[in-house]
Amino acid sequence: MHPMLNIAVRAARNAGDIIVRQSTRIDELTITSKERNDYVSEVDRQAENEIMAVIRKAFPDHGILAEESGQHGSGDEFLWIVDPLDGTTNFLHGFPQYAVSIALQHKGRLEQAVIYDPMRQELFTASRGGGAQLDNRRIRVSKQTVLEGALLGTGFPYKDQGHLSAYLEMFKALIVDSAGIRRPGSAALDLAYVAAGRFDGFWEIGLNPWDMAAGVLLVREAGGLVGDLAGGHDFMKNGNIVAAAPKLFPAMLREIRPHLTPELQA
Repeated sequence: MHPMLNIAVRAARNAGDIIVRQSTRIDELTITSKERNDYVSEVDRQAENEIMAVIRKAFPDHGILAEESGQHGSGDEFLWIVDPLDGTTNFLHGFPQYAVSIALQHKGRLEQAVIYDPMRQELFTASRGGGAQLDNRRIRVSKQTVLEGALLGTGFPYKDQGHLSAYLEMFKALIVDSAGIRRPGSAALDLAYVAAGRFDGFWEIGLNPWDMAAGVLLVREAGGLVGDLAGGHDFMKNGNIVAAAPKLFPAMLREIRPHLTPELQA
């Protein structure tokens, strides 16, 4: 395992331990609202602080972009992209679908990725050019080629609902032929599930870089394709993403494109 990936794994496991310990005392936690339908708990902050401490000890000169505390350092060369608890709303309701997500960029290119599910103790990892693994076993995206029979993952627009109408039209178009659509509530895990072949494809509107950076590398290293809703490469900027098995990817785009508003094509 790459030395930098080792550090990411250590940080993710440490954060996961904090999350699991605190999962038994949810009613006692301090919770604040960042914006509509977007919450942060003391657990998010504790987990983030632990991740940052592990990274800083190993690589004090690296930049860090963390969901709760923002950017630390320039990140011009190395930038760690951290979501300490992806799926906070699930966590706060005792719904066991959430994860720690850590990615490393080098000069703007994703190099290392870890997504850790602390409840199932599943560790998804990837290094650029080295493939993707689940608990050290190689994983690949599914062999699904058409929408018929495909199981898709998604996330509903829950903070900014300005794109809700367009999203619902996409949903209706994709659900007609698919085997079903699931909305578990953690984009990081959804992308990891695409990489592992559990989902055949996934799409969502309005994500942040920390929601998807690690998952993007996992999908790519597992043989999948990732793009924005128009099939371009601006998903890390515009937050709109499609990820799928290679032959399913264009099939999903064909159903999504007719419902794109000018804002979603930007």
